[in-house]
Order: sequence, then C-alpha cells, then structure tokens
Amino acid sequence: MNQTSLGFSSSRALAGAGFMVLAGVAFAGLNVVTQWLTMKLGFPAASMAFWQYAFAFLFSLPFLWRVGLSAMRTEYPWRHVVRVALAAFGVGAWVSGLAHVPIWQAIALVMTSPFFITFGARLFLGERVGPARWAATAVGFAGAMIILEPWSDSFTWAALLPIVSALLWGASSLITKNLTGRERPETITIWLLVLLTPINGAIALTAGFAVPSGQTLWLLVLAGVLTVFAQYLLTLAYTVADAAYVQPFDDLKLPLNVFAGWLVFGYAPTGLLWLGAALILGASLFIMRNELRRERKTVTT
Repeated sequence: MNQTSLGFSSSRALAGAGFMVLAGVAFAGLNVVTQWLTMKLGFPAASMAFWQYAFAFLFSLPFLWRVGLSAMRTEYPWRHVVRVALAAFGVGAWVSGLAHVPIWQAIALVMTSPFFITFGARLFLGERVGPARWAATAVGFAGAMIILEPWSDSFTWAALLPIVSALLWGASSLITKNLTGRERPETITIWLLVLLTPINGAIALTAGFAVPSGQTLWLLVLAGVLTVFAQYLLTLAYTVADAAYVQPFDDLKLPLNVFAGWLVFGYAPTGLLWLGAALILGASLFIMRNELRRERKTVTT
C-alpha cells in the first residue's frame, strides 16, 4: 500500500511539474506573438489586448455554457469589477511594455509581483509582515533596479511598464485572495471571463480601436488560443499538485522567455540580468516558503 501511495504521489508531482512547464512554454509563445504584433507589425497595444482576450473568451464559451451564468450570483459585485479592471489595466501595461522592451527584460521585471502583494497585504488586508519578508521584498526590488539600470543612458521610461503591470496584477491578486474565502472558484473565474473583454474593449476605444486583418488576424487568433491553453495548463498544475510544490517551476518562465526572445528576435540579455533575476527569484521563493511555513503553523495550532 505504501508503494502504491508513493507511486501515485510521484506521478501527481511529475504531472504538476510537467503542466507548469508546459504552461511556461505556452506563455513564452504568447509573449513572442504579442511582441511580434506590437513591435514588428505596429498593431496598437490596447487593441492587441482586446482581441487577444476576445478570442480567448470565444474559446472559453464551452466552460461558460457548462457552469452557467447563474454562477455569477455574488454579494460582492464591485469587488469583482475592480479586480477585473485592475487585471485588464495590467494586461494593457504588459502588452505596451512588450511593444518597447525585450522579452527577457519584461518577464524578469513582471516577476516583482509577489513583492507588491506583500505591501498590499500589509496595507489593505492587515496581514502581519515580519522583518524577513520586508528584507526579501527589498532584495527583490534591488534585483529589479539592477535589471532596469535607471542610471544608464539606455534606460527608457517604457521599461517601467512591466513593473506597472506587476503592481496592477498584484493588486488584482489581493482582491482575489480576499474573495476566495467568500466565493466559489467558479464565481471568481466566470466574472473574470465575462468582464475582461468589455473592459479591454473600453480601454481600446479610448486609445484608438484597430480591426485586424490578414496576418494580424491569424496571429491574434493564435494569441487567444495560447492564452486559453496556458491558463488551462496552470489550472491542471494546481489541481494535481500542491501550489507550493509547482510554484518554483513557474520561475522557469524566465529562461524560457529568454530563449524564445533570442530564437525569434535575436535578443541577447545584456547588463546584469542574471544577477538581478537571481535576487528576484531568490526573494520570491523565500517569501513563498515563509508563507507555506506560516500556513502550516496556523493549521497545527
């Protein structure tokens, strides 16, 4: 019986890691498509975000049909609206960032999101943040500054857009965290799917709406497919294995995106990327392990 149990646990662990890595590959492909559309073809970033998630919404209709719009019943509608709006603006900042900076720089900087969540958890959720977590947050932001190199002549303000997206996504995650104790997962998911496209559409209209055609249209369809595929793989990863186990495999998105950027665009990391990335990764892993230790202590007491 022990051997069977061990074999089952090992297979689930392997599956969880595999799904997370495949999700990273899908996201790397999505980032390449996004950068090709915005940087190479000059398609407007706001319209890119709208069409990407509009097509993703179409491909998600079977899920919506199965769950039903009745799952949207909630006592906290405005929290959902604010959460999705923050996520939509985060998507806009991310796509705009990819229109101006190399993939490797953008993906490294967006990994500062856990540190914004630490700040937000203290300010808005009243969570206790000890000296160790504050130190890890400071180290993570130091890594971001090393990658940004704001003191260099090559620095542009557009390089801050991935950090803005990390800030917005971190704020959205805080509201999601607040809702998870009050709402069903289906409710949280369906509000995101239903609201994201119209909010992105409103943002695109204010920025100058663009209608795709030809190669642009097919690349946007591909972006929608990759978005759904990547999110589905993430869901599978968190379903078959513990979040604390699979999360470190998500950090492979950095080398995956570096490789994708080099393969397609010829981007080669410059400066002290790997030093800055090591500080960000190390600090985020420390925060994750610290959170896991605290949750276990709470359960045992």
